[in-house]
Amino acid sequence: MTRPITAGVDGTQESLAGLAWAAREAVRRGLPLRVVHAWRFQPHDAIDAGSEDTQTQWVRDGLAEAARSVTERHPGLEVATDVVDGAPAEALADAAGEAEMLVLGSRGHGRVVGFLLGSVGQQVIAGATRPVVLVRAGDQPSSEVAGHEIVVGQQGDAEDSAAVLRFAFETAAARGATVRAVRAWTLPPLFAYSPASMKMLDEAGGLEPYEKKALAEALRPWRERFPDVHVVEHVEMGSGGQVLLSVAGRAQLMVVGRRAHRTAAGARIGSVAHGMLHHADCPVAVVPHA
Repeated sequence: MTRPITAGVDGTQESLAGLAWAAREAVRRGLPLRVVHAWRFQPHDAIDAGSEDTQTQWVRDGLAEAARSVTERHPGLEVATDVVDGAPAEALADAAGEAEMLVLGSRGHGRVVGFLLGSVGQQVIAGATRPVVLVRAGDQPSSEVAGHEIVVGQQGDAEDSAAVLRFAFETAAARGATVRAVRAWTLPPLFAYSPASMKMLDEAGGLEPYEKKALAEALRPWRERFPDVHVVEHVEMGSGGQVLLSVAGRAQLMVVGRRAHRTAAGARIGSVAHGMLHHADCPVAVVPHA
């Protein structure tokens, strides 16, 4: 089954920026585009906001206009539109489950607010089973220029980061872009040292060589699968968020992972992904993984 790239729109300029990004990515990947508006009728006693039929038609008209804005730019793109009845968080998370990725827009610069990281946005990001790409208002195709990279954060072993690296390499291959794979490391607390870990570090020649070897091993299957994608291996001491932000200026897309399993406190985005959403200037892809 061919999964579409799905864009969630709500009539705002930021959601239209996300839609434009989604359309360009669909063209690159040769995929259809699905445009959805999650909406549920809510009557207002204080004002005359129209009947349910009237409001539904307004929503459908706005959705059709949004779709026209991308078909005019991309005449060969297959575009479908859907008004999804339901609470926005659940409806958008469900839409993501049927998509190659879900693309949403965000307001502002420096601090993500409103549609993106309000209660609805957090639930969508934390609950989606497929990648969610977050695009800032004002994003332009000019940001996708040659020389700008797909920056991806890698952590853990090869299995831990497989979904995140897959997404980064597929995106880079579609764009002819370089992948910058970033692995951050810090000095472990003294109690973390054990005879087994000390032996591994000794065999690797120290902490930094050990981290470089771990990154190279995680990248190996993806280098083999995408031999035409140029890769830069970036290993640096520091927190994951700090190191990724230090190279975000050269990124046309930032790709980070989040644990898909739920904790006792519920689903979480994760500190690194949260930091990128708040501070990275470029679009950010959050990829769930085991």
